[in-house]
Amino acid sequence: MIKCIAYLAPEIPSISGTFVYKEIITLQDKGIEIIPLSVHRPKVIVQDSKVKELSNNTIYLYQQSLLSALINSILLLLNKPNSYITTLSTVFDDIFSSGFGKLKSWKLLYQFFYAGLVAQILEKNSCQYLHIHFASVPTQIGMYASSLTGIPFSFTSHANDLFENKLLLKDKVERAKTAVTISQYNYEFLAQQGVDTDKLKIVRCGIDINKHDFMPRRTLKKPPTIGSLGRLIEKKGMDDLVLALSKLHHKGVDFRLEIGGEGHLNDYLQELAVTHQIRDKIEFKGAIPNDRVYSWLENLDIFVLACKKDSQGDRDGIPVVLMEAMTIGVPVISTRISGIPELIEDEQSGFLAEPNSPESLASAIEKLLGWSEPISDLTQAARNRVVEEFELQSNVDRLLSVFNG
Repeated sequence: MIKCIAYLAPEIPSISGTFVYKEIITLQDKGIEIIPLSVHRPKVIVQDSKVKELSNNTIYLYQQSLLSALINSILLLLNKPNSYITTLSTVFDDIFSSGFGKLKSWKLLYQFFYAGLVAQILEKNSCQYLHIHFASVPTQIGMYASSLTGIPFSFTSHANDLFENKLLLKDKVERAKTAVTISQYNYEFLAQQGVDTDKLKIVRCGIDINKHDFMPRRTLKKPPTIGSLGRLIEKKGMDDLVLALSKLHHKGVDFRLEIGGEGHLNDYLQELAVTHQIRDKIEFKGAIPNDRVYSWLENLDIFVLACKKDSQGDRDGIPVVLMEAMTIGVPVISTRISGIPELIEDEQSGFLAEPNSPESLASAIEKLLGWSEPISDLTQAARNRVVEEFELQSNVDRLLSVFNG
């Protein structure tokens, strides 16, 4: 039974990566010693005592100077020449195989030096295992640290780390003990890349279903309050939501819309609302702190997330905020993209529209507003779906079986 695990992620604890720090805290509650490692320090820390403690205990790799990483690398060469030379040779093979003339390929050498720091931390803390979130830079650092130490690793892939950045994907799966991913959609995507499917396991990003009460409701308020929450970036589809609601407005449907989140599309979205004559119906709330998300969700009649593929090919995995809304009884609408249909069953636990289609989204919203059956039947089915497949404790137990397998 593994007692000490190092966890490596892009940012610990980050607002957009709540699933990572909640997974870590749940493992700690089970008596597992966790050594948290983060590539970067997050700009905003969640205001929670356990999360603050986790932040204080996290080692932030890129806050260490490159000089210290280089000095440590020299010491590794002197103390472990065989594993050092073997790993460095792998790094150069990776640089050539992924594109000798590409900057991202040469960054692997930089990541190798920081992998040396990770290797030192793993051995100093007698870690038996390394688990990594996101198949991009963190896994590139982690797999070289594993090679330097002989300590096995696994990684969890999510969304943009697969769809936008496929660097060395087959090699990462081959070198890992197990490659975890969050959805059947991702599993099939990885299989299409030619990876060894025997190494793939699906483990969901789970949420704590007992933290907030379920609110049964039979009807929606008139006019309904519709909410959406996410970064104001292309793949979240906030523009499609504004356009969909403008179509309903011009058909005489009344509503209020609250948009939570920040991002570079903020001004564009506000201008879009003005152009389509619904700016007075929309409140742009800015970033909503993680500890206030549930209280905000509780006041909504409908939660909508119009996810779509962006111009770079990036798309969401299975957004946790959809699970959060479903857990407390808020009816949800999203799109048929990535792993979302694995969470929301159309007209059973929510509604699905086609991505990148304001017309389809407007139709889904209108369908929910005119739903003839009790809303509580829909929302109870939604909560049941989260409980059976996306509950935090059971998914952490699945991870533990991966680590100990």
